[in-house]
Amino acid sequence: MLLQGLKVVEMATWVAGPSAAAVLADWGADVVKVESPIGDATRVYYPDTPEAPNPVFTNENRGKKGVKLDISKPEGREALKALLRQADIFITNVRPGSLKRAGLDYETLKAECPRLIYGAVTGYGLVGPEADTPAFDMTAFWTRSGVAHATIPPDQEPFPSRPGFGDHVTALATVSGILAALHERHTTGRGRLVESSLLRAGAYTVSWDLAIQLRYGEVTTAQPRDDRPGPITGFFRTKDERWLLLLPRTLDCFTQLMIALDRPEVLAEPRYEPPVADQQSVREIRAICDEAFAGMTLEEVGARLTAADLAWAPMGTLADLAQAPFAHDAGCFEMVDDGWGRMFPLPASPARFPEGAPPVNRPAPKLGEHTREVLEAAGLTPDEIAAVL
Repeated sequence: MLLQGLKVVEMATWVAGPSAAAVLADWGADVVKVESPIGDATRVYYPDTPEAPNPVFTNENRGKKGVKLDISKPEGREALKALLRQADIFITNVRPGSLKRAGLDYETLKAECPRLIYGAVTGYGLVGPEADTPAFDMTAFWTRSGVAHATIPPDQEPFPSRPGFGDHVTALATVSGILAALHERHTTGRGRLVESSLLRAGAYTVSWDLAIQLRYGEVTTAQPRDDRPGPITGFFRTKDERWLLLLPRTLDCFTQLMIALDRPEVLAEPRYEPPVADQQSVREIRAICDEAFAGMTLEEVGARLTAADLAWAPMGTLADLAQAPFAHDAGCFEMVDDGWGRMFPLPASPARFPEGAPPVNRPAPKLGEHTREVLEAAGLTPDEIAAVL
């Protein structure tokens, strides 16, 4: 079913690499997570005790088997190669220079493992002077790619993205590339290198703006609210101090909104006939909308906007989402073992298979939990395993 029988070895830390492997595990692949003796950094991001299990590490590593190897030593490197010889896919976000020095780069491994699909998750790619530059999603995906600049209005102090925001986008790109290479291997019998980077994922994420920049040499991105060109596009605050986002789909949405807000007289003003190009008129319309929204509760105005078939959404919190029936209907959550024998909800991977899929409930591994079991299955002798341990 789905990816069952597919063997994946992951040697990665933090988020983008482990998350890509976690999606494959969710879809049924047999994933072995290889960690150094000190473990993945996210193990200590939160405590992991029976009273307070670690939700971050579990989210990125559920359903995997855990192996502890010291690849700075020959025994550790040889044990990893033994795993890779049996694997279909290798996912790593170790920096390219370190992999090459350890003899674990793609060019070195492909002769020994010709069917291996090698998923390299990087900050800035595998070539050029930035290839070994350390990166997080907040640095490469959010800040350096232009995503932050395009998102944050110039009258606001810059702020970082939320943790893992760009990592998870990059993870999905990694999974997509790996599955494309897997499909090709059915025909060729050969693996290949699949490269994803935080920078490239960021560029793709903001590619509407970037396409305009590339075509015309300039682009207008986030602006102060008073300078934005769309009079009825954006956030508005209601009487009960709630925010909602309104996004018109057609020119007719302006008419429907004015009727919904009990301001039909606005439609008779020639200066307000859409599309409105004059910025002063835009500000006047926005002020009319601000006043109307401020006179109604979110429930009241929401009923009107819905009746008018307008595209809108209340600004929700994570607490709202966790309890929302529509989020549960959409399959946003999975019940997963916390590693201490209890089940708790975690975010689901962003695709589901209504006609049946492997269960997503296995815990994340303890550090080195399955080392002996996995190495025995890879064919290492008791003496070789003892040397690794």
